[in-house]
Amino acid sequence: MNTSAKIAYNTAIQVAGKVLATFLSLAALMLMTRYLGPASFGEYTTAFTFISIFAICADFGLTLVTSRLLSAPGADEKKIITNLFGLRIFLAILFVGLAPALIFAFPYSWNVKIAVLIGAAAFVFPLLNQIFVGFFQKKLNLIYVALAEIANRLVFLGAVILSIQKNLGLTGVMGGLVAAALVSFLIHLYFAGQKTSVRPAWDFVFWKQILKTSWPLAVTIIFNLIYLKADTLILSLFKSEQAVGLYGAAYRIIDVLSSLPFIFAGLVLPVLSAAWLSGDRNKYRQVLQKALNLTIIAIFPIIIGGQFLAGGIISVMAGKDFANAGSILQILVVAAALVFVSCLFTHAIIAIDQQKKIIGAYAFTSLSSLALYLWLIPRYSYYGAAVATVYSELAIAVAAIYYVRRYSSFRADLQILPKVLLASTVMGLFLFLIPSPFRNSNWGTIILIVAGGLVYLFALYLFQGIKKDDLKTILNKKDNSLINV
Repeated sequence: MNTSAKIAYNTAIQVAGKVLATFLSLAALMLMTRYLGPASFGEYTTAFTFISIFAICADFGLTLVTSRLLSAPGADEKKIITNLFGLRIFLAILFVGLAPALIFAFPYSWNVKIAVLIGAAAFVFPLLNQIFVGFFQKKLNLIYVALAEIANRLVFLGAVILSIQKNLGLTGVMGGLVAAALVSFLIHLYFAGQKTSVRPAWDFVFWKQILKTSWPLAVTIIFNLIYLKADTLILSLFKSEQAVGLYGAAYRIIDVLSSLPFIFAGLVLPVLSAAWLSGDRNKYRQVLQKALNLTIIAIFPIIIGGQFLAGGIISVMAGKDFANAGSILQILVVAAALVFVSCLFTHAIIAIDQQKKIIGAYAFTSLSSLALYLWLIPRYSYYGAAVATVYSELAIAVAAIYYVRRYSSFRADLQILPKVLLASTVMGLFLFLIPSPFRNSNWGTIILIVAGGLVYLFALYLFQGIKKDDLKTILNKKDNSLINV
């Protein structure tokens, strides 16, 4: 099987696994929001966000560096994996351990503080998983990642059901996060151990070399952290837990959606890195262009469809108590679409080893976003947070495109854009003509998500955004490139 066929196969496996994991995750969200209600779900969101701030810092850029290190010609796989594992353990304990210690300095409820104390362990295991994910990405063998994610979601769903039956409240939900994370880690560890050494190594000289590569990404992540998590944190300090719960419900849906571009970009990154390191600039640009085409195909129906179906989606996912979150979701779907673009191009920057260049853009975006959050949230609550989030994602997307263009001479071909816009407009007209009561009902929303997607794909085919040869390429896996759009 050639490289492009492997990418297609692994994309299919990962997407299939992600679809199933997403259904399980959304099922847990549906039960959890209805059980906890907006206020208690706001406490869960606050605790989750607080711990994740430290977990994101603990990443230190190693998730993205893993793929690049393993893709280098003549890479010592065993040495890289074992030392990354050891370094990961050290950083995870160091950073995540700060969350339980510092939570008592914040004016949160006792429920939030207990939730942080219990849930911190749930963020250590995913950090360790990322080393193995990078390894499986390099091998283009992501079925084990999909299995681990599905197991994680199953365990968490079971924990939520148990918490409801036994009335364990927020404490039971946070305990379920820990159990699910542990199961996922053990699955990654077992399957990685079948293919390479998974014992942590403590070669401090090599650690220094790794950190020398990853520190620009670490700085970027810190700035990234400000504009990604400051919205919820500031909202929790200025507004009620109920407001945080409404915003958190909409954001959780966006989180699920935004995971897809990271999966795709993670699969493309090794190919981009290998092409650049081998000096094949044409292949680098061709792969990036075709990945961009697929990104464009994905984002516009998300934006347009979200404007019509956001209220119904919130009703299905969280229940009537969260009805006000529909208007928040309408804004946040624009941010989610921008994540697709920024994710692809930030990975493309990593592939050419120019990640240091974008630090300034992250710094500017973070500081300006923070200023927007502090100005908008006290005045406009979750709407202000959502608008500032859209700004931050737009700023990063524009900066990433600029730096890729500057340092790789990549010039995007946007011939597919008018076709996608036309197809998205057709889909939008279809949704607009559907009576509002049906569109906002639970079953109506589910039916229209499927029907709207089919209308969009059919229109895109009619406008030659997707061609018959492309479908043959996908089904037969005989082409030597990504989809020829």
